[in-house]
Amino acid sequence: MGFDLGGAVGDALGAAVEFHSREEIVSAFGDGGIRDFAPAYGRRGAITDDTQMTLFTAEGLIRAANQSAEGVPCDTAVSLHSAYLRWLTTQDERPPSPGAGEGSDGWLLEVSDLHAQRAPGFSCLSALQSGRMGTRDAPINNSKGCGGLMRAAPAGLVSAGNPDRAFHLGCEAAAITHGHPTGYLSAGAFAVIVDRLAAGVSVSTAIEAGRERLRREPEAEETLAAIDAALEKAESAPGAVEDAGLGEGWVAEEALAIALYCILLDNDFETAVIRAVNH
Repeated sequence: MGFDLGGAVGDALGAAVEFHSREEIVSAFGDGGIRDFAPAYGRRGAITDDTQMTLFTAEGLIRAANQSAEGVPCDTAVSLHSAYLRWLTTQDERPPSPGAGEGSDGWLLEVSDLHAQRAPGFSCLSALQSGRMGTRDAPINNSKGCGGLMRAAPAGLVSAGNPDRAFHLGCEAAAITHGHPTGYLSAGAFAVIVDRLAAGVSVSTAIEAGRERLRREPEAEETLAAIDAALEKAESAPGAVEDAGLGEGWVAEEALAIALYCILLDNDFETAVIRAVNH
């Protein structure tokens, strides 16, 4: 689960500067920006809703796999939705209907730190409070915020080396709360990249696999353009992320492009995470 752990590390590093501009980060931490855990939410190394929801994504996928192994019919999307409704209760939010989030005995609910209230996005909260489950065929809104992408890594870790399955799971997980095609297709592409990296291929080969899968989707132009921009900028004008013109990362395709740019530029986890967080 190294990808999830790496995501949590980056999330904790960024927690102290979430919603801060580059200028504010430099003012508080110097020209090099934030490079070590700083106090956030009353402690150093705090995680945000991003890591919380990633863990609940993993739990939903594990439960679905266990049910299937036991011969019990299971809809993975429904299992993920139930997991997200369990997360919703940790934020002191009432599920939309009695029985929502069924299976509320999940062990994650017993982890007190996961009940810490952070700053989840409006799309996630409103979708989960609606009493409906968003899908690709029946989108729940028109959001392409980064909230669907940021929790998609587990989809690439349970796909058993099957990029198509990784893509499907990543899209399904994101579409529960983010209905714009770019919102869930970016998550699907990211899951493919994680699947390929877990299989041991190079970063560039993994990214190409994500691009190839996206090309089969009729509404993938925006995500493909963002990935291509990251590849071009990393090749032709390496430098600070804010100079690459890839956006600020609030929407899914920008967040994906920035992540890819940083790892292509440095090919080193610590340097890439610091670069991304300081954007």
